[in-house]
Amino acid sequence: MDVLQLKDKNIVVMGVANERSIAWGVAKSLLEVGANVIFTYRKERSKGKIEKVLANYTDYNTDVVECDVNSDESIAKAFTEIGEKYGVIHGLVHSVAFANAEDLHNRFVETTRDGYAFAQDTSAYSLVAVAKAARPYMTEGGSIVTMTYLGAERVLDGYNVMGVAKAALEASTRYLAYDLGAEGIRVNAISAGAIRTLAAKGVPSFNTILHQIEEKSPLKRNVTSEEVANMTMVMLSNLSSGVTGEVIYVDSGYNIMG
Repeated sequence: MDVLQLKDKNIVVMGVANERSIAWGVAKSLLEVGANVIFTYRKERSKGKIEKVLANYTDYNTDVVECDVNSDESIAKAFTEIGEKYGVIHGLVHSVAFANAEDLHNRFVETTRDGYAFAQDTSAYSLVAVAKAARPYMTEGGSIVTMTYLGAERVLDGYNVMGVAKAALEASTRYLAYDLGAEGIRVNAISAGAIRTLAAKGVPSFNTILHQIEEKSPLKRNVTSEEVANMTMVMLSNLSSGVTGEVIYVDSGYNIMG
């Protein structure tokens, strides 16, 4: 029995950088249940990385579309292309975030105006922009899921401007949930525990965070990308039909600890 009912659904997945990406873990799970997965990429180099991870998935229903989240024109073009080809978008996974390296390594008080604006635009406003672009094609309702992190509500050494951007992302999730709820579109965020991704390498204190979770979390271990993917699948499916505007933690319970 397919309790998720995601087979043949059209799901857009944004933010696959390589096979370690949280977004790839989600996409792989979606492909394995028979969903049609449309990947977006920013630049040709990113496209090549997606095509590399898809090399063993040639028998699955996939598509790759260019979408630069820092450009309204690119977003509009991408979702028009997706919408015209697939008709209906049933789900969207937003796993996009970026900040300049110096704004993560310097003290937060030294964050530049341009660096602050860039982190917000890429990591938080992009959710608003892609929700707006996807909305006309989400005619059967659907689910939008974004990826956040505990640094949105607590100070984590080295997370700096990204923590502030994630806080804006979580607030945006709630306001979008309110705006789109009447149309049957749910918007939620998943706050994943520390996972060794390409993005995580940019956080100076990442290894310390890993050890702290193993020591202090109720489950005494770090989570896997598969566990984050499993919860994302639930949030994309009708199993979570009554849930919107929420931040769901998949972090071994670390967020509950004092």
